[in-house]
Amino acid sequence: MNQRTPTLLYIDDDGALARLVDRGLTRRGYRVVHAASGEEGLDRIRRACAESNIDGIIDVVALDQYMPGLDGLETLEQIMAIPGSPPVVFVTASQDSSIAVTALKAGAADYLVKDVTGDFIPLLHVAAEGALRQSELQRAREEAEAEIHASRDRYAALAAEREMLLREVNHRVGNSLQIIASLLHLQASSAAQDEVKAALTNAMGRVAAVAQVHRRLYTSQDLKSVVLNQYLDSLLEDLRRSAEGNRMSRLTLKAEPIEIDPDRAVAVGIIVNELVMNAVKYAYPDRAGPIHVELHADGEDVLLSITDNGVGDNVKADPRSTGMGQRIVAAMASKLDAVVERDPAHSGTRIVLKFARMPVAPNRTSTAAAS
Repeated sequence: MNQRTPTLLYIDDDGALARLVDRGLTRRGYRVVHAASGEEGLDRIRRACAESNIDGIIDVVALDQYMPGLDGLETLEQIMAIPGSPPVVFVTASQDSSIAVTALKAGAADYLVKDVTGDFIPLLHVAAEGALRQSELQRAREEAEAEIHASRDRYAALAAEREMLLREVNHRVGNSLQIIASLLHLQASSAAQDEVKAALTNAMGRVAAVAQVHRRLYTSQDLKSVVLNQYLDSLLEDLRRSAEGNRMSRLTLKAEPIEIDPDRAVAVGIIVNELVMNAVKYAYPDRAGPIHVELHADGEDVLLSITDNGVGDNVKADPRSTGMGQRIVAAMASKLDAVVERDPAHSGTRIVLKFARMPVAPNRTSTAAAS
């Protein structure tokens, strides 16, 4: 593909010198357009910048300093104010270096001293080539910066849309799970058999543990973490409103504001639900009693304990028990890569879990890998 011939606009009131420039630069691959005054040159540049016709484009300007009417510096100032104006090489017969400094500060791409015989034309060709390269680099830089800004805007828009969709999903999932928990609560309240009531209440607590996480994510500014003290407080309030709520009047929580990811928060909530319900069922079989849930940081780890002052090891095995609660606790502890211990020094029952605040590395041996 043939490259387009670049056009140089030569603004100078000296017609004879303009013809020398035309002949000299034409031999060097340029098309030269002459303007005899600053006003005429500005008019040509404005029309060239406004037209979409590629043949009317002015690629570079050579601007003389001394002209009647607008002089070179005044013309340069107005050229720089035209959007999309071409680069300007400032040309003068003066040896005064201060003119060069003023022209360059005003926006000229280059500066050279002319003579009346045209010996400066090779230098003008070099300056025009440099100005064109500089202009192309500047244009490429501006286009790259514009693309970067556009990419950032697109990314920000996609991130905002993704966050909105995640919030909407969490909102819908949380609502659906809350409806299921409410239905289980109604069924448990109307159940005639104690074992059915207990099973439905346990199921309701498990569903509520998951629903609370989604509710937290929907109302939080951070979709990547859940604050455990707030989450557990809401979860225990759900348990107090359950069918077994009259036996949880002395259920307390003491927790620090520890943040973990939503998946692991669900595991913590389900463990708390199972162990609290287990204490309600077995530690105080005929009455309400104190049940304490505590959660605090221990360096990089988290300690979770559920404590009661009930019958402890004196509890009799329930022949109706399926062991489902224990299996659920074991599965969730495995998900947390947690160590689960029973405190033998406590007169009632105290279960302590210790797990890392952050998920374990994938290459670390974990009991979760076997589940």
